[in-house]
Amino acid sequence: MTQLEIHQFPCLKDNYGVLVHDGASGVTLSIDAPEADAVRRALDERGWQLTHILVTHHHADHTAGIAPLKAETGCLVIGPRDEAQRVPNLDRTVAEPDVLSLGGIEIKVLDTPGHTLGHVTYWLETAKVAFVGDTLFAMGCGRILEGTPEMMWQSLKKIAALPRDTLLYCGHEYTVANAKFGVSIEPDNAALRERLAEAEAKRADGLATVPTRVDLELDTNVFLRVQRQEVRERVGLPLAGDCKVFADLRERKNRF
Repeated sequence: MTQLEIHQFPCLKDNYGVLVHDGASGVTLSIDAPEADAVRRALDERGWQLTHILVTHHHADHTAGIAPLKAETGCLVIGPRDEAQRVPNLDRTVAEPDVLSLGGIEIKVLDTPGHTLGHVTYWLETAKVAFVGDTLFAMGCGRILEGTPEMMWQSLKKIAALPRDTLLYCGHEYTVANAKFGVSIEPDNAALRERLAEAEAKRADGLATVPTRVDLELDTNVFLRVQRQEVRERVGLPLAGDCKVFADLRERKNRF
């Protein structure tokens, strides 16, 4: 794989947009399109021409910019097969185990439903990067809006099984709130407390707290740590199955 440039930028209230650029071929991908103006500004700053939009799921805060950007650039829009009727201007649909070859960029498609029924993750294995949308967040996970706890749990396990040094780009800046919830469940997790302090300091300076990384999430994301006895004891489910513990944690986070 050629050397890639990745540029992340804020959109809307707390979304992130991401551009991926292959200098050799000129291919430039937008991961989702939360806001057309923000994507345009990012492209202009870098001097890149948009060629593709890769959609993780159908929610408007990830798709609102698609129509104007496609009209202006003629870019190819690729998105989840199981949400083809809900994503505007799709040119191509994908699902696991599809592999995209765009310029010098090879992208594996992973099905990661739960937040929505057709949500997908885009994994650039050689570049050690995955774009996980609203399935996993730094020290958190997405709300289960369309799927089931079992769907979301299996999707999180799939992401957690990626190589430990894989960078994870997620769709929102929710890190501080997620970390505070995590500390309420694992008050003795020193790594989690340290990450909370780091995230608070970054946000105070107006800096992003993502991307995150698989190994960091395994150490500090309570939703990936349901097998740990202290987590089970904390929620009063010492003998329950992993998915039941996960579902309980997700409900607690909803009320946190």
